[in-house]
Amino acid sequence: MTELHTHNLFVGYQKKTIVKNLSLTIPKGKIIGLIGPNGSGKSTLLKALARILLPQQGEVLLDNQTIQSLTTKEVAKKIALLPQANESGIGLTVREVISYGRFPYQKSLGRLSEEDYAAIDWALKATGLAKLADAKVNALSGGQRQRVWIALALAQDTDITILDEPTTFLDLAHQLEILNLLQEINQQQQKTIIMSIHDLNHASRFCDYLYALKAGQLIVEGPVEEVLTNHWLKELYEIDALLGTFPNSNKPLVLSYDLIRGENDES
Repeated sequence: MTELHTHNLFVGYQKKTIVKNLSLTIPKGKIIGLIGPNGSGKSTLLKALARILLPQQGEVLLDNQTIQSLTTKEVAKKIALLPQANESGIGLTVREVISYGRFPYQKSLGRLSEEDYAAIDWALKATGLAKLADAKVNALSGGQRQRVWIALALAQDTDITILDEPTTFLDLAHQLEILNLLQEINQQQQKTIIMSIHDLNHASRFCDYLYALKAGQLIVEGPVEEVLTNHWLKELYEIDALLGTFPNSNKPLVLSYDLIRGENDES
C-alpha cells in the first residue's frame, strides 16, 4: 500500500507561503479529513500532496521518493485528485469522462486495452452509474456528476484518492450519498481517502483520522474523538461548542455552538 509523508513542508503561491512546516505521516487505508477555517491551507496542502504545487521548502515523499522526482504518470498511478467543483467534461458521456482515469496506463498510441475497459466497467458499477454510462455528464444532477468524478478516480486504480470538499454545492441527501459511497469504497477496497471537509459532523461520522489546520499550521491531529473536542474547536474556530455523540457511537456530534468574544473586546 502506497505511503505518503511530508517533511518540514512549506508550500504556497509565488512568494506567499500558505502551509508552514508540516510534517505528516498519512495513515494508510483510512479516511482522513482536513478541517479548519477558511484560508487555513487545506486546498493548498492537498495540491502539494498530489504534486500540483511543488514545495517551497521541505518535501512530499511518495513511497519514500520525493514526489517532484517522479513523472506525472508515476504519480497518477498512485494518487488520484478530484479538485473542488469540477465542471469539466461538458459534452462528454459518463463513460468517456471515466475513461480519462486510464491515462496513466496507456501506451504511446493512446488506445484503451481490455484491462482499461474492465476497469471502466468496474468503476461504473461500483458508483451505480452503469445505466447512465452513455448519458451526457452535463445532463446529470450534482450528485450524479460527483459520482462520475469518483468513478474516474476508481478507474485510475490508485491506492490514494484526494478530494477537495467533495460535497460542496450538493444538497443534504446528495452529500450523504457521496460520503456513504466514499466510506464504502474505503471499506471494500482499502483505499486511502484524504478529503477537506467543512461540516464537522460529517467529518466526525465518516472520517477515521483528522488533521486540523489554522493559518497554514497544524494545530492538532489524531482520531476524531481526540480532535473534535470543545478545547480544540475553541482553538480552531473560536466557538464554544455543545457536544454530544452519534447514536450507537462514541464519535462527537456538534449539537450547537456560540461565538467566543475575544478577551480584549471593549464591548
